[in-house]
Amino acid sequence: MSDQDDEDLRMALRMSMQSAPEPKRSKPREASGVPADSSGDTRRLQRELMAAAAEKRLMAAKIASPSKNYGSRSSEISNKESNLEGKMGNSGTELSTEESEKLFLMVFGTGVSKDILSQWTNQGIRFSPDSETSMGLVQHEGGPCGVLAAIQAFVLKYILFFPDELGKVAPNVPQNMGSRSSSKGRCVTSNSFASLTEDAKARALVRSMGEILFSCGNNKSAVIATLNVVGNDSEGSKEGQTDEIIAKALETLVIESASDLQKNLRVETHTSEASIFHSLEEMIPVFQSRMGAMLFLVSALLSRGLDAVQADRDDPSLPLVTAPFGHASQEIVNLLLCGQAVPNVFDGRMDLGGGMFLKGIATTVEVGFLTLLESLNFCKVGQFLKCPKWPIWVVGSESHYTVLFALDTTVQDENELEERESQIRKAFDAQDQSGGGGFISVEGFHQVIRDTSIRLPPEKLEHLCSTGFIVWSEFWQLILDLDKSLGGLKDSTGLMGKKVFDLYHFNGIAKSDLNGNQAGAGGDTPVQRPRLTKLTVSAPPRWTPEEFMADTSVSSSSGGNESCGKNTELAKSEPPQHAPLVDCIRTRWPRGLCNWVGDPPSIV
Repeated sequence: MSDQDDEDLRMALRMSMQSAPEPKRSKPREASGVPADSSGDTRRLQRELMAAAAEKRLMAAKIASPSKNYGSRSSEISNKESNLEGKMGNSGTELSTEESEKLFLMVFGTGVSKDILSQWTNQGIRFSPDSETSMGLVQHEGGPCGVLAAIQAFVLKYILFFPDELGKVAPNVPQNMGSRSSSKGRCVTSNSFASLTEDAKARALVRSMGEILFSCGNNKSAVIATLNVVGNDSEGSKEGQTDEIIAKALETLVIESASDLQKNLRVETHTSEASIFHSLEEMIPVFQSRMGAMLFLVSALLSRGLDAVQADRDDPSLPLVTAPFGHASQEIVNLLLCGQAVPNVFDGRMDLGGGMFLKGIATTVEVGFLTLLESLNFCKVGQFLKCPKWPIWVVGSESHYTVLFALDTTVQDENELEERESQIRKAFDAQDQSGGGGFISVEGFHQVIRDTSIRLPPEKLEHLCSTGFIVWSEFWQLILDLDKSLGGLKDSTGLMGKKVFDLYHFNGIAKSDLNGNQAGAGGDTPVQRPRLTKLTVSAPPRWTPEEFMADTSVSSSSGGNESCGKNTELAKSEPPQHAPLVDCIRTRWPRGLCNWVGDPPSIV
């Protein structure tokens, strides 16, 4: 507050403690603007001064930046004051009739079935109660899996690679949640999720939701949608009581039209990450309720802006929730992964001519995307989604979204021989004057071997140059047979640069499980629970012949990723296994072979 505000408040307090006008001063009251004979005016002035001072204090608290001195006592008081009206359901503005109609039509289109509406209004954002899959969000209804999988991918990012931030009550919030320290070389030493505390999971969820919404708002703002039927009755209650109170409040809530959205939704806009986190922390019970997935989708759309969402799309006339099964469209998934509701998964945009373009992914993303449809040649996922900052991918099939992840960031690194191949090919292409014909002059060839430090035996060099030009295929075969010590790619270990690493696949839909300790007490009773499957992947270099991998499989190691980037030991054991997920993995690691224990991982 300013000095004048302080003086106003002190004056009001002095006057409020007096039942009669102040004693006469040396300066006449008339000179100060207060008539000496008017006790009624004095009391009115008291009230006006106190009200003005209080209003100024409230305005100062509202405009104060919550991100400054975050975690200090003064900041806590300021945040509490500014959030008094921000408790669940008692703040925010109502959508206009036009906004509600545009939003409902954009999401569901016309003639949406009650079954689809039921799927989207009966799915909360909740973690699995099962200890082995406690880090995962559970899906009960078909449809919202695209929303849940995207949130799940970000939750895993925080749980796996930023665990220290989850242990703080009020962590320092970076100015840009996307600009993290380099992911190179990060490794998690254990895949035991049973030790995760509820507080840590809740913080990971809050930070994930906040990062997604802020990204949708161009890292400038975010909109959070909540329900006006949930009030302060739930404040101060224990978790179970809060759930019961919210469930009771939602008993009669129905969202079947644009007017229902307008009547029941309230939205609030935040312009700092700290305020987003505080608001989400307060509203977590609402997002855990049966309306959670729907509210988060609405929040993301409004954060992006309805007009901007339509501008992102190639065909804005189609609903974002697809008929007839109510699945989340690729536009929804892309919005949550990269902040734009573009419909395609390739990099950049595709020029169709005549001023027409198809829009794809514009920049590198935090977590990526793989799809079975690429293995079926229906699309091509670009490098932005295929090689994200962190080794976590949403996996799409024809009807469902799941999540694939690694504990070690080095799974995305090119191996030594692939890097060497890229270096040699780049040097060769730089000397290729044939327009891509794949041959160079003898002079150009000598430049290549100088640039790449290749030391060819004299007889092989003379033979290669005897025709007056060098063809790439002959040169490449010679490099494959040349020992690494001479600059070639011949590997004395016999592994030919093969990488062996572990991946994990999470499917949030509860399915029957009979694997070992995952079964019931009787040992053969199916347990309905989400599925977490560990896969050991053996990936050859891009140029390795298919036959090289035919008779080699990998041993399925137990426990966590103990090697943390080192190759897992190979063994001649069970033959490679196959499931549709393997086809997805091969779009990222061509010709990769997979093994797992128990039931095949399911992407449906």
